[in-house]
Amino acid sequence: MAAKIEDIGACVFDAYGTLFDVAAAAAQCRDALGDKADELSVLWRTRQLEYTWLRSLMQEYVEFRQVTGDGLDYAMAALGIEDDALRQRLMDIYMRLDAYPEVKDVLSALKAGGIKTAVLSNGSPEMLSSAVDNAGIADLLDDVFSVDSIGVYKPHPSVYQMAVDGLGVDAARICFMSSNAWDAAAGANFGYRVVWVNRFGQPQERIPGEPEHEVKTLEALPPLLGL
Repeated sequence: MAAKIEDIGACVFDAYGTLFDVAAAAAQCRDALGDKADELSVLWRTRQLEYTWLRSLMQEYVEFRQVTGDGLDYAMAALGIEDDALRQRLMDIYMRLDAYPEVKDVLSALKAGGIKTAVLSNGSPEMLSSAVDNAGIADLLDDVFSVDSIGVYKPHPSVYQMAVDGLGVDAARICFMSSNAWDAAAGANFGYRVVWVNRFGQPQERIPGEPEHEVKTLEALPPLLGL
């Protein structure tokens, strides 16, 4: 049995891929995308993330909705898809992505256990507010932190510092959850106690920082915290 994570004052969650299903948009448009749906979903997500890293390095920040649209434009062009109505449909769905089925129950358990909860995300405030409201979890979160307030994307250390400052909890007492292997590693390198939610069976990244635990879904989190 995995050792419990003790003395945690707050649980902080990445949003996209961790709380919200980033594959939902393409999946809901499978009627229009056909056998290109899965390929578009992967390519869209890959370019979206790459553009956040590149823009951070270039010091050319734009909010996440534009980066998401740029990533989608690249994916559609790469797959030879020209359909403005479909593009709008995909973007509209991305604004209200489905939460994973265990999310609400896990957040409820953490709140019942007296642990602060928050989201720390690349998402813009508008995108995060829409997703949180759509999932019905606003009353289960103490705060939602967007990189938009500092103008740089993960994995810059200043992003992870936002939760420390905003919640008033030391990094060593924050349990951070992300489905993204690179984000989990960066959070650990910053000083968080990290639970990597490896929903997609990824290998561990070869960068500084090692998660303390690896789980398949968020359902495993409350027992790790002794709840």
